[in-house]
Amino acid sequence: MYYTIDIAGMKRDLKLFPVNDDLKIAAFILFGDVEITKHAAKELLALAPEFDLIVTAEAKSIPLAYEMAAQAGMNDYIIARKGIKVYMEDVLTSTVNSITTVDSQSLHLGKDEADRIKGRRILVIDDVISTGESLRALEMLVEKAGGEIVAKMAVLAEGDAFDRDDIIVLGKLPLFDGDGNVL
Repeated sequence: MYYTIDIAGMKRDLKLFPVNDDLKIAAFILFGDVEITKHAAKELLALAPEFDLIVTAEAKSIPLAYEMAAQAGMNDYIIARKGIKVYMEDVLTSTVNSITTVDSQSLHLGKDEADRIKGRRILVIDDVISTGESLRALEMLVEKAGGEIVAKMAVLAEGDAFDRDDIIVLGKLPLFDGDGNVL
């Protein structure tokens, strides 16, 4: 089963996957789709307030962060890592419980990234906002690092997340019942 979505004038057919017997989600995956990544980056930047730095979580939104930074003429963006790397010092950590991840996971920033965030206007981005847990974990990391979040953006908001007034998105990604009908 597929769901056709229009993302600011660009259409994609998204395959439906079961979360449980009564719920399916449409998989929106930026990896490998250069055209939609460039298009979404351009459209989101047109809606963004002034910012100094983009922060996102590893991994699916990395292409979007890169493309938004490139289109904005920047040479820097920050990725909150899923694991602590040997080169990361004085690590800041936040825990995530996402709808698309089976177990809880942690996001981490090292001192280098935290220092680059401190005192700057931060644009937090993601590919899809569902429960908002990943977004909240990024917010907590930026706050711990001393950055000022000026906007939270995503390509799509899933289900009720679309009704939030604290995020900027390009479109709504519905949830589906076990038979693939839009809820």
